[in-house]
Amino acid sequence: MLLVTADTLRDAALYTGIAVLVATLSFAGPRERRRGAVVLATIALVLLGALWVLQQWGRTLPNQTLYDIAREGVLALLAVVVIRAVLQFVAGVLLARFRVPTLFIDVLLGLALIVYALVRLDVVGVNLAGIVTTSAVITGAIAFSAQEVLGALWAGLSLQAERTVRIGDWIRFDGSLGRVEAIRWRATAIRTHSKELVIIPNAKLIKEKVQIVSRADGREWPKREVAFTADYDHAPGWVTRLIAQALAQAEIPNVLASPPPACYCVDFDDSGIGYAVYYHIADYEDAKEADSEIRAHVFAALHRAGVRIPFPQRDVHVDRVSPVAAMRRDGEARLAALSRIELFASLTDAERGALAASLECHPFADGDILFRQGDAADSLYILAEGRLAVYDESGRARTRLASLQAPDYVGEMGLLTGQARGATVVADHDAVCYRIDKAGFDAILKRRPEIVDALSHVLAHRQADNDATLAAMSAEDRGKRARGRAGEFVRRIRQFFKLHA
Repeated sequence: MLLVTADTLRDAALYTGIAVLVATLSFAGPRERRRGAVVLATIALVLLGALWVLQQWGRTLPNQTLYDIAREGVLALLAVVVIRAVLQFVAGVLLARFRVPTLFIDVLLGLALIVYALVRLDVVGVNLAGIVTTSAVITGAIAFSAQEVLGALWAGLSLQAERTVRIGDWIRFDGSLGRVEAIRWRATAIRTHSKELVIIPNAKLIKEKVQIVSRADGREWPKREVAFTADYDHAPGWVTRLIAQALAQAEIPNVLASPPPACYCVDFDDSGIGYAVYYHIADYEDAKEADSEIRAHVFAALHRAGVRIPFPQRDVHVDRVSPVAAMRRDGEARLAALSRIELFASLTDAERGALAASLECHPFADGDILFRQGDAADSLYILAEGRLAVYDESGRARTRLASLQAPDYVGEMGLLTGQARGATVVADHDAVCYRIDKAGFDAILKRRPEIVDALSHVLAHRQADNDATLAAMSAEDRGKRARGRAGEFVRRIRQFFKLHA
């Protein structure tokens, strides 16, 4: 007969003291860990009191079996409480910065209780060797039937050891997207945006593809995408800069200012040009709200700029502007572009109208090259909208020579003399140009060759103004140099267009 002796009570008091000490030391750790330690210490004190009661009055129980069950039950509960208190203190306070997973604590607790059970069985006189020897077949059968359970436990331990997924991570698995709430020995629980709890077996989670959408540590900011469509009336480069600037100036909750939101052209579809806004958020919990705010700001920015969001359709409809009116308006724009260019000031209205009909509209995106230095040339570009940058590439490094702002023109030497391009011209942001080639200008010069003199003077004056070596000359000296060059330009223009003197 085993009784609760003074030695047993003393050992129990020692273990209870350990639980109380752990509860006291837990006040040096995180606040959320204190309550659990205090509760465990209180339970240990209650169990110690129950053990003392058994020592004092346990012999009065009418049944010896009832006394043994009460004794072993109190000791087992005390062991569970003390072991858990120690493990929680070590993991939650001493090793708090390592963020020891709860699953490891549960496994260690289970192993410690197995050791305790073996020790208590030996104390009460159970022959452990005989049990192990005679129950080998039963043990094998249990192990075989527990393969799935052990596999799930091993999968859970692997997930925690490799930190594949962590508490607080947002993951997408098998069509479900949610935040990881718990990683237990058998399964992992995630909570979706709609507050549904999805239970995923660890064995399945470790074998199949898992997408980590957002990490709980906040070091990797989730990146979101919001798509929209705009009409074909506006250049993609202009629209992307418009949206990027509008979002950079807006204060949107949960949207990070750095890195700033970016807008890209992603598609050309039946109804319009497809764009996408990419931005980063601080908290994936409010991702849908952030998407909504981004769409609202995009809509407002497009509306302010007069950009239409087309309906998804594939209908044949009548244009709001008749073809005749559209042609007339286009012709007026071409004539206006020509009239602003001094090079064609000597042309009559009829000649400008004929030349306008031969113009080719060439839109350029930011960074497009109109022509390179040294290229063969027989055309001129009229800059109607935007800016152009002029570079010298004769040396090892590209040197910026000038910037042209609409209205202006470039490439006149190539059109009138056939001279190879003297510089490289690149679109500086979006630009719209009209191209005039030799064929379009040839008929005018052949009908009225006398305008060659006027054209040559314009060329000479412009080259003199752009010549860096003339920067220190007076206006009078610059004019003399231009008149001297005009005669040479007359000869070269007549030779290029095969005009007789």
